[in-house]
Amino acid sequence: MFGFMGKILRVDLTAGKVWDEPIPVDLARQFLGGAGLATRYLYDEVPPGTDPLGPDNRLIFMAGPLTGTTSPSASRYSVVTKSPLTGIWGQANSGGSFGPALKKSGYDGIIFQGMSEKPVYLKIEEGRAVLQDAEYLWGRNVPDTEDRLKEELGKEFTVASIGPAGENRVKYAAIMNNKHRAAGRCGVGAVMGSKKVKAIAVSGKAAPVLANREVFQETAKKQYELINESLLKIGFETFGTAMVADMVNVKGGYPTHNWQSGEFEEIEAVNAQAISDKVLISRVNCFACPIACGRASEIKEGPYQGHKGEGPEYESSNTLGAQCGVADINTITMANFLCNEYGLDTISAGSTIAFAMECFEKGILTTQETGGLDIHFGDGDLVVELIRKIAHREGIGDLLAEGTKRMAERLGRGSERFAMNVKGLELPAYDPRAAKIVGLSYVTANRGGDHVTGTIIAPTFIDSPILLVDDSHIEDPLVVNPAEAKILADLENGCTVFDCVGGCKFMGLLFYAQDYVQLIANATGWDFSVEDFRRGGERVYNLIRAFCVREGITREKDTLPARLLEDPLPSGSAAGMVIERADLEKLKDAYYDYRGWDRETGKPKPEKLKELGLEDLIADLWGPGGII
Repeated sequence: MFGFMGKILRVDLTAGKVWDEPIPVDLARQFLGGAGLATRYLYDEVPPGTDPLGPDNRLIFMAGPLTGTTSPSASRYSVVTKSPLTGIWGQANSGGSFGPALKKSGYDGIIFQGMSEKPVYLKIEEGRAVLQDAEYLWGRNVPDTEDRLKEELGKEFTVASIGPAGENRVKYAAIMNNKHRAAGRCGVGAVMGSKKVKAIAVSGKAAPVLANREVFQETAKKQYELINESLLKIGFETFGTAMVADMVNVKGGYPTHNWQSGEFEEIEAVNAQAISDKVLISRVNCFACPIACGRASEIKEGPYQGHKGEGPEYESSNTLGAQCGVADINTITMANFLCNEYGLDTISAGSTIAFAMECFEKGILTTQETGGLDIHFGDGDLVVELIRKIAHREGIGDLLAEGTKRMAERLGRGSERFAMNVKGLELPAYDPRAAKIVGLSYVTANRGGDHVTGTIIAPTFIDSPILLVDDSHIEDPLVVNPAEAKILADLENGCTVFDCVGGCKFMGLLFYAQDYVQLIANATGWDFSVEDFRRGGERVYNLIRAFCVREGITREKDTLPARLLEDPLPSGSAAGMVIERADLEKLKDAYYDYRGWDRETGKPKPEKLKELGLEDLIADLWGPGGII
């Protein structure tokens, strides 16, 4: 197999055994690698109704055919599992250098099954894998764990690990690699913790054989040259992902005080310039990335002076900042550092704390329940303390560790209307009342409330077309236009391919589909066209939707929190805007029609599944009498 290492590592934690397994060539071609291939394994091996934190769930690490190559920003790998936060398909994607190091160790992926009785870590060196005792690592934070393993095994090892949050099965715990890079969403770290796997340490010098190496290298070189001349590189390298904060705030879509407003008056205290002025040390890039959008940071003043780490990124600076009413970048940075050290998804952590703040101020959450804590908006030190409590499930942290959906179910009293999640996954930092098509992207994203499934954020809030998809221009973000559902679906298909092959989605802003087709074709040797690219993404997207439908997702669950449907934005350029329920339903109709999904149920129709080569799923979704 060109582009692939050709095998995965199976790890049966119950039996304490590991073994190699070849990747079927036809599966690799059909599902492209990465998240697509991992999802096929998940669908086939995890029965409906499986407990996400039980032994029958799978935890699957998978790189793609471009991961570890000289393709620009080909650093990515995916972790796929049944999510303990949402109960449906869960996927987290990370950069850094762990994905390339996994392939260098001799494998495209790892599938964990079963559950260990005591903590272990997996060591892979030059294609040889062994489970090792990790009791002495249990309880350590992420940087300590990585430092200890590299000290013992050698600096050539690359480590992915969980912190106390994963060990304590916080529903939105992350898996961290390179200390600060996060496979952050959907609680994948909790699944790793439930299986008692503390870390994975990999090392090796293997490399995939590319079908047409010279042509591949030439194509990659031209793409690097294009990136180096681009405004994208200048912007992200200079200011990082937080460069979009001012743009989103100006458009009235910057969630503030748990989404009660879309405009933060103190934006200049938390934007990219503030990060650069106050905490930035240097820029950080992932493997093979010429952009370096990461931020190496140090807090240089105040009570947290001297702490070092990475970040905050745009999402983190908003969820730990404006959403909690906090305008001190030093405190926000400290909260971000702790999320990385404990292994927490910053989006879900910040959103959950903001939700708790509103519940407290409305009298839904009492001091008796908080252990005497006054949980008010604007208290940055409290945010830092709550992150520690969440990671250790200490006091009120035990409730917050469950996420906003379960919190609202327990607290009741109308709190569910401002629990800001879709299908249990907390929303990212873009208010769809200021860009209506973004609302559709949240309800159709397979893993729940998510902004990178289709990257519709770029043409709405940032006014940047995505070259990956033809004509991705949005006419007016404040106007509902069902015809634009096609743009979203096409973007979802294209971005899904990135998660399969191991590319960074920022590249979709710069390159056409044909550019990536050339890389994939010359890496794998496949006869691969633009149509294959788009159809491959569509196939995987429908496979994921089928998994979610099998776990109970229906049209009715493709919806938004009541706050976005009923409460107009109070100020800013989108003042008075709301997403009308009828408008959302119209958008869903247009989207389902374009997708070939049934309007009434939201299921992919039998004929669509057959068209995509997924006819084996028809009986699961439609029963044995499903019509082809």
